[in-house]
Amino acid sequence: MNNSNCAAEAICNVSEIFGSMVFNDAVMRQRLPKDVYKTLKRTIENGKSLDRSIADTVANAMKDWAVEKGATHYTHWFQPMTGITAEKHDSFISPMPDGSVILEFSGKELVKGEPDASSFPSGGLRATFEARGYTAWDPTSYAFIKDGVLCIPTAFYSYGGEALDKKTPLLRSMEALNKQALRILKLFGHTNVIKVNTTVGPEQEYFLIDKKLYEQRKDLIYCGRTLFGAKPPKGQELEDHYFGAIKPRISAFMKELNEELWKLGILAKTEHNEVAPAQHELAPIFSTTNIATDHNQLTMEMMKIVAARHGLACILHEKPFAGVNGSGKHNNWSLSTNTGVNLLEPGDSPMENAQFLLFLAAVIAAVDEHQALLRVSVASAGNDHRLGANEAPPAIISIFMGEELTDVLEAIESGSAYNHKGKVEMKVGVDVLPYIPKDTTDRNRTSPFAFTGNKFEFRMPGSALSVSGPNVTLNTIVADKLADFADILEKSTDFEKDIGKLVKDTIIAHKRIIFNGNNYSDEWVKEAETRGLLNLKTTADAMPYFISDKSVGVFTRHNVFTEVEIHSRYEIILEGYCKAINIEALTMLDMIKKDILPSVTSYVKDLAKTALAKKSLGGDLSCEFEQSIIAKLSSLSACLYKKADELERVLLGVKDYDGIQAQADYFKSVVFPAMQEARAVADELEVLTAEKYWAFPTYGVLLFKV
Repeated sequence: MNNSNCAAEAICNVSEIFGSMVFNDAVMRQRLPKDVYKTLKRTIENGKSLDRSIADTVANAMKDWAVEKGATHYTHWFQPMTGITAEKHDSFISPMPDGSVILEFSGKELVKGEPDASSFPSGGLRATFEARGYTAWDPTSYAFIKDGVLCIPTAFYSYGGEALDKKTPLLRSMEALNKQALRILKLFGHTNVIKVNTTVGPEQEYFLIDKKLYEQRKDLIYCGRTLFGAKPPKGQELEDHYFGAIKPRISAFMKELNEELWKLGILAKTEHNEVAPAQHELAPIFSTTNIATDHNQLTMEMMKIVAARHGLACILHEKPFAGVNGSGKHNNWSLSTNTGVNLLEPGDSPMENAQFLLFLAAVIAAVDEHQALLRVSVASAGNDHRLGANEAPPAIISIFMGEELTDVLEAIESGSAYNHKGKVEMKVGVDVLPYIPKDTTDRNRTSPFAFTGNKFEFRMPGSALSVSGPNVTLNTIVADKLADFADILEKSTDFEKDIGKLVKDTIIAHKRIIFNGNNYSDEWVKEAETRGLLNLKTTADAMPYFISDKSVGVFTRHNVFTEVEIHSRYEIILEGYCKAINIEALTMLDMIKKDILPSVTSYVKDLAKTALAKKSLGGDLSCEFEQSIIAKLSSLSACLYKKADELERVLLGVKDYDGIQAQADYFKSVVFPAMQEARAVADELEVLTAEKYWAFPTYGVLLFKV
C-alpha cells in the first residue's frame, strides 16, 4: 500500500472511532423518536428544564446502545471535592420469576442516583452519620462508555440540597454569566441570541517516567512529587527538549492516548515535548466549559491508564522535580453566543468594537476587583511550589493586553484619537480603534492572565487541578461586572455616549491590573506592591479571602454558592493543604530513616573496610579519599538525623493549634521550612554517596532514562 493510501486509511479510522463510545447527538438522532430527540435537544441547547416524561425513552435507548457496545453496567459519573472523579457501578440485570434475567434501565435510574455521601469531603456540610447524597443527570454533557461501563455525567448534592461537587457550581456560574451577557447583548440589538456559553481549551502538561523507576520512589507513590533529589549534571538548560523529536516509546503512548480520547469524543489536537526533560503537553480544541471540564478529567485519567500499558508512569503533580519546570494547565477562556459569535473577538465594525470593548472592560474590572478569588481558584499545596518559579506566572495576578490593545485603552482613557495605519477612526463617546487585528503583539508567557487574540489564557492553574474552580470564579466575577454594566446602560438615554463613558471610567479605575512586562522580575514584585496588587504566595495566605464578605457577596448574588457552601469549600481546601504537607513530612521521615541513612551507612562501612585494607597492605597507599568522604558523610548523616528529629517534633506540634486556618499557617511557616532543611542535607548526601548505594533512582535516571 502506498503512502497516500495509508494516510487515507488513517483518516478513515479516526473518523470511524471518533465519538464511537459517546451517546452523542448523532446517536440520539438515530435512536430516539423524533419528538423525544427535539425535546432533549432543547434542554441541551437552551438550558430548558428536563421533561421527565421522556426519561424512560432516553434511558432505554441509552441502555440498548451501551449493551451493543459491550457494556454490562452503568454508573453516575461525578466529580466530588476530592479533585478526581467518582463512580459506583450497577449492572443492567433485573431478575425474572423463572430464574433468568433481563437487561433494564429506567428513566428514574438515569435521572437520579443515590451514592453514599458520608465518605466524601463536605467541609462540615454533612456529619459522618448523614450518608444520603444524590446524583442528578447533566444532559448537557454526553454519556459515554469507559471500560465496559456506561458513564452518565451527573451533579452531586446532599440531602439538604447543598452542592458536594465541582460540576454543580460550574453549571450555576455558566447560567449566571449567560443571564448577564444576554442583558448586554439585548442592549446592542442582538435579540436572536438566546444563549451565551463560556468556552475553554485546557492545555494539559505532564511528566512521563519509567514505571519501574517510579515504583522505587516512595515520595512519588505517596505524594506525587519527589521530596529528595540532587540536581543532575544536565537539566533543561540546553533547551533541547522543548518541541524536540518525540522518542518512539513516548510517541507510542501518545498515539494510543489519542485513540482512547477520540473514542470518548475528546478533541485532542496538539502534542509535543515541553521544556523540562520527560515533560510533555496535550492541547484540545475548545468546547463548552462544563464539557471541557468533564473531558479534562477524563484526559488525566486516561493518561495514567495508557501510560501504565506502556510501562510508564504519568505524573500530574504541579512540581514533581525541583530545579526543572513544573506542570501547569493553561485555561484558555472565552465567550461565545449560540449564533457563533465570539464576544472577545475585536471585530471590524463600530458596533462590534463597542461591544467588544464593553466585554473587555468587564473582564479587566472583574480580574482587578477579585484578584484574591482567582488566586484562591488555583490554590493547592502542589501549586504553591510552582507559582513564581521561573516557568509559571507569579502569585501576583495581572493582565497582559499586548502593545496595540494597551495603546487603544490608553487612547480611550485620555480621550485622544488612536490612528491605526490604513484604518479610519470611529466615535463611541471617545476616539477608539475600529479594527483590532489579531496577533499584533508577542505572547507573554510570564503573565498569569493574558489576552491572546480572542480569548484569555489563565496560566496559573496547576496540572492536577480540575478546571472547574478557575472557571467558576471567572464566570462569576465577569457576570457580576456585566450585571453592573447592564444596570447602568439599561437606564441610559444616550447609549453611545454612556458606553464610551463606562469603558473609559472602567479603564481608569482598573488600569493597575494591566502589565505587559516580565512578571518574573524582582522589579515587578516591587511595582505590583506599589500598585496595591496582592501577592498571596501560599494557599494558607490566600484562603481567608475566600470567606471575606466581598467574596461571599459576589458568589451568593448570582446563586453560584450559598454562604454555607463557600465555608465548606474553604474548610476542604485548607484541610487538603494540611493533609498534603503532613503526608509529605511523614514520607520524608520514613525515607530518611529507612532508606537514606541506611544507604549512607552501608557506603561508609565499605569505605572504612577499603581504608583498613589499604592500611594493612602498607606501603604508600593513601586513605585520604576514604577518610575525607567518611568524615563528610558521617557529619552530614548526623546532621540529617537531627533534622529528622526536628521535623518529627514540629510535626507533632500541629495538635497545639485549633482551627484549620491556624493549622495551615503552622504547616506553612513551621513544618514546611523544617522539611526544606532536611531535604537540603539529604540532597548533599546524595551527591557524595556512590550511586549503587543510594536507595532510590536519582533525578538523572528518572528524567533521562525513558
